[in-house]
Amino acid sequence: MEHIAMRSKRIRLYALTGGRTRPRHHLMVETLISVPEYDPQLAETLMPESRALYELARETTSIAEMSAHLTIPLGVIRVLISDLAAQDAVFIHPTGFTYQYDRIILERILDGLKKLPA
Repeated sequence: MEHIAMRSKRIRLYALTGGRTRPRHHLMVETLISVPEYDPQLAETLMPESRALYELARETTSIAEMSAHLTIPLGVIRVLISDLAAQDAVFIHPTGFTYQYDRIILERILDGLKKLPA
């Protein structure tokens, strides 16, 4: 991956997120992010930090890895990734949090498993 110029450390982190502290999506540290279809023209229009995230996500990468690699706090990474997802620039892979567990279905599955021959 080519080196992407980042902003000066003097830029306050809240300026990167427009003062927002909550992402649009529920993103856990282990949430994987990828780029479904890389668009170099889109990359040119992104802020340096968002562009760096977009470039990193060309290979499936976790939120935690992105934060560590770019030395940007997790909260900021979450907001920026949510913004990229809203533009359909990145894909947020589902985690266990995404799925709602239906107790009735789980009980039916368990009953079916118990009925299988040993």
